[in-house]
Amino acid sequence: MSQNAIRFEHVDVIFGQNAPRAVSMLDQGQGRDAILDKTGCLVAVHDASVFVNEGEILVLMGLSGSGKSSLLRCVNGLNTVTRGKVIVHDGNREVDVARCEPETLRRLRRNRISMVFQQFGLMPWLTVRDNIGFGLDVRGMDRAERDRIVEEKIKLVRLDKFADKFSHELSGGMQQRVGLARAFATEADILLMDEPFSALDPLIREHLQDELIELQQKLKKTIVFVSHDLDEALKIGSRIAIMESGRVVQFGVPEEIILNPVNDYVRQFVASMNPLTVLKGGTLMRPVADLAREPGGTTIQLDRAGKCRCQLDARGKPVNLIVNGKPGEMVPYATDLDLAKLPDHAMVCGTDRTPMRAAVTVRSQTKRPLVLLGDDGELLGVVGEHEIYRGMLRQSEYARVNGAQPM
Repeated sequence: MSQNAIRFEHVDVIFGQNAPRAVSMLDQGQGRDAILDKTGCLVAVHDASVFVNEGEILVLMGLSGSGKSSLLRCVNGLNTVTRGKVIVHDGNREVDVARCEPETLRRLRRNRISMVFQQFGLMPWLTVRDNIGFGLDVRGMDRAERDRIVEEKIKLVRLDKFADKFSHELSGGMQQRVGLARAFATEADILLMDEPFSALDPLIREHLQDELIELQQKLKKTIVFVSHDLDEALKIGSRIAIMESGRVVQFGVPEEIILNPVNDYVRQFVASMNPLTVLKGGTLMRPVADLAREPGGTTIQLDRAGKCRCQLDARGKPVNLIVNGKPGEMVPYATDLDLAKLPDHAMVCGTDRTPMRAAVTVRSQTKRPLVLLGDDGELLGVVGEHEIYRGMLRQSEYARVNGAQPM
């Protein structure tokens, strides 16, 4: 079972000099505007309870003023928690950041938590290399070890040709990659990212989203990411918390939020979403139990035409794959996989988290379904033409019922 890296428990954040009275009014059911009028206090966050597991990305999203950045900044103590707990898993113990000793908070900031800002936060008098190494210099790290880590992170974000440039010599996207590398260089397990891509052009923003996903697959950081863009949230988030007026109105995995919005506020966000962005193989697939079996029951048809067949071993793994009458092979899906060069006897395999977009691409270019395998290589199901159509029709019907135009 996954360990919570961060857990928010009934968090209130109130800005102003009369917070106790504001808390009392909240408990009486009074709203944000009334509290501001009567006390001068702003309720930035109220009763927020969400979590993110180790190695996941939690996206806090909502309109401007919804409280998402205010909640994010509780993790490293930049905002004071008025009431509630912010629990950070630290080695073999849990620390309540809202109540811990100053020295504990400083240690978490130095070693456990790093932050990536919206406006890059680069020091213009330092080169790319020195910006990335700044946090290590503050720690007083040995120079040779510092240089080793910096060079590693420069290569990780593909800026090795620009290591001696200054920030004004870089594009916006490159500057943000420096910010990412600086955060990675601290080796912190938790990254806080406050709308890091919102100041960038759409194409650059999309490219950096892809790079973040790729880096996350390698590094397995725990990330809390603030965004006002649902497309971005759905693309990168393992879990999403949608906020309105300081409250978390819905929290869950992307598919749950898209297919089961809890109120009109969330429904307006999601009604016109493209299913290719959100739906995953596990939602779409025809499970192994529903796949046709040939007489005798030992051979399973992976496609409806019966051109792709296999048997399952004792652990449910596909063996003796036959594709177009030849012994077949499974090729793992990757975004850079050249489908046009696959041999005619190959089938592409993914996982239950492989996006619908990938299944559409595989089906279109190979004329065969995407095979989904579990963590141990067991056959979960397939996503072929019928499953893709069913997913698109499901989302179109949802959009029609909720007042959006069908896609």
